[in-house]
Amino acid sequence: MTWTAWPDAPAALMPLSMGVALTVDRLWGEPPAWAHPVVAMGRYLGGFSRWLTGRRPAAGFLAGAGLWALGAGFCMLAALAAQTLLARWLPPQRSTIHLAACALLLGLLLKPLLAWRMLRDEVAAVETALRHSLPAGRQQLARLVSRDTGPLAPAEVREAAIETLAENLNDSVAAPLFWFLLAGLPGAALYRFANTADAMWGYRGPWEWAGKWAARADDALSWLPARLTALALLSVRLGPAASWSALRTEARRTPSPNGGWPMGAMALKLDRRLSKPGVYVLNEGARPPEAGDLQRAQDLAQRALLVLALAMMAAAAAWRGAW
Repeated sequence: MTWTAWPDAPAALMPLSMGVALTVDRLWGEPPAWAHPVVAMGRYLGGFSRWLTGRRPAAGFLAGAGLWALGAGFCMLAALAAQTLLARWLPPQRSTIHLAACALLLGLLLKPLLAWRMLRDEVAAVETALRHSLPAGRQQLARLVSRDTGPLAPAEVREAAIETLAENLNDSVAAPLFWFLLAGLPGAALYRFANTADAMWGYRGPWEWAGKWAARADDALSWLPARLTALALLSVRLGPAASWSALRTEARRTPSPNGGWPMGAMALKLDRRLSKPGVYVLNEGARPPEAGDLQRAQDLAQRALLVLALAMMAAAAAWRGAW
């Protein structure tokens, strides 16, 4: 038995589905909110926000973990049901037409679980807004980050935007593809739910205990994809060469066990300082980002995504072909 709901699926099905998802994302971006599974995940998680905060540590932890497990289980079951129905209606092993139709539909189901175009456009909009005014740049950045953008200087606005681009290259694209590679549509759905839960519940303060399970689950599921994303960034022939040991040193400067890897790789490859005031500084000896560096960061991320996508598609074909 393989990851799929159909053990005898051709080796080409999974790579083709990944290609469809990335192509649809590039051409059309996100589906409407009413049809977006990640929006539904957010509504589920948001519905319990007030109820969870302010509870005693043990009660908060148990409630948060239980609601996380319930939501994650539902997402995985829904994804598995869709994958199974697709396998029964369009068995891809029957003909080339069946394979193409199955890959198209599976790719369309995968697409809402990753979001590169939206991330790229939102980050590009920060530089566009900065050209208008600093307050406009801060306001646009506030759509992407949870930190207070009010006191940030132009360089700090660009630093935060580049950090968001690097970290979400993993969270919004690489990690969903990685878990799709390992566990099919249910794996991608589980990761997106875990990442959304961490973004909404994984904070200190009132969420210290209620969101602890969500934060740790996201850390575990992101551990390997974050390092693969960093490796892809280092492999791109753009900017100066950087060693794995140098990256490891930079990655350890952040409190996150995962976020520092793609952010550190981006800082080294751009040869720019990236920081969060009062928390960490990456590539400290370099200059802060300037006008044009956001575009360079997008180019670097785009090339790294191509490396990741091709590597995962090749791995999927080889792994499936071995069965």
